[in-house]
Amino acid sequence: MKKTKRILAIIGVVFLLSIYLITLIGAITASPNSSALFQASIYSTIVVPVMLYAYLFIYKLFKKNGTDIVNSNEEKDSKNHESNAKE
Repeated sequence: MKKTKRILAIIGVVFLLSIYLITLIGAITASPNSSALFQASIYSTIVVPVMLYAYLFIYKLFKKNGTDIVNSNEEKDSKNHESNAKE
């Protein structure tokens, strides 16, 4: 979990910094797209952290006591098949 959080955080930081850098370069060069770049920068500043939080929240929902829900369901199914085979 810590490794996943760290990777997502690094990706988010790199993305935001690249958006800020592109906006700065656009403003310095007086590009006609400067206002659009600025709007994208503001949008990304809000949306990227919220999306990262949502992904982590969903990831936590799919984890159950350190094991994946999918894996625990597969284990239950295999135990049910074993018990049915014994009977």
